[in-house]
Amino acid sequence: MSNATTTGLLRHFLQFSDFSRDEILHVFERAKLIKDKFKRYEPHRPLHDRTLAMVFEKASTRTRVSFEAGMYQMGGSVIHLTTSDSQLGRSEPIEDTARVISRMVDIVMIRTFEQTRIERFAQHSRVPVINGLTNEFHPCQILADIFTFIENRGSIAGKTVAWVGDANNMAYTWLQAAERLGFTLHVSAPAGYRLDPNRIAGTSAQALKEFSDPLEACKGAHLVTTDVWTSMGYEAENEQRRKAFADWCVDQEMMGSAAPDALFMHCLPAHRGEEVTADVIDGPQSVVWDEAENRLHVQKALMEFLLLGKTS
Repeated sequence: MSNATTTGLLRHFLQFSDFSRDEILHVFERAKLIKDKFKRYEPHRPLHDRTLAMVFEKASTRTRVSFEAGMYQMGGSVIHLTTSDSQLGRSEPIEDTARVISRMVDIVMIRTFEQTRIERFAQHSRVPVINGLTNEFHPCQILADIFTFIENRGSIAGKTVAWVGDANNMAYTWLQAAERLGFTLHVSAPAGYRLDPNRIAGTSAQALKEFSDPLEACKGAHLVTTDVWTSMGYEAENEQRRKAFADWCVDQEMMGSAAPDALFMHCLPAHRGEEVTADVIDGPQSVVWDEAENRLHVQKALMEFLLLGKTS
């Protein structure tokens, strides 16, 4: 078993900015081809005899199903680990876990807490590591979201994306994507839940515009997107957040202020009547189910790229 890609260069995908614009566009091209084959029931198994280890320190539905199904569809096999059934839950240093696991598999996906945790794992891994979600970033989800936008509306370059809600891992990943792919991100969050000035220092004015009024953030946007008000790990703040975010529910008025052909996205799970009204998420502008499915296809393309390099 090889512990390097065919290019000879070990790459990881720990945040969106780890890839160049050209590399991201290549992943999208491959995702389209892979999805087309999937819809035609045409086998695509370039990862035959490769093994993916999935490490979950946070619960998951879409991440687990999409990575597991994707690896099997690509001809590989999967090992599923959680803190309850591995030494990660028994205080083994993550560096030691990385050294061992990466000698036995070809690629690792981790869903964990602090970004530093996945970075420490990657530093001691002999194989590519993918961020399946951390507190700070969610790059695979944004890959799927942008791929979904491109499917429906063409290039996202020069467009406007409105993020309504908490300045969480999704918001920061959208910001990295805006800088990489040349679109503008409008962010609106209530006081106390806005982007951290230290984390956005140096961001170009073209990539980011902040709004105190969510309706203003949605004006003219080509895509309106949001997430739950209370992310995993913040459940104790649920009632406090419910009050703070009361005016940040994406509704028909917000969608009406966006561009006439604007799309709505949500990474799911969704709470209808909180961060989005039912008539928006279940309405004609919503592409959330395509968006969810596309996690499968972009992640297959991502694993292919990390293991095999650029293919055609």
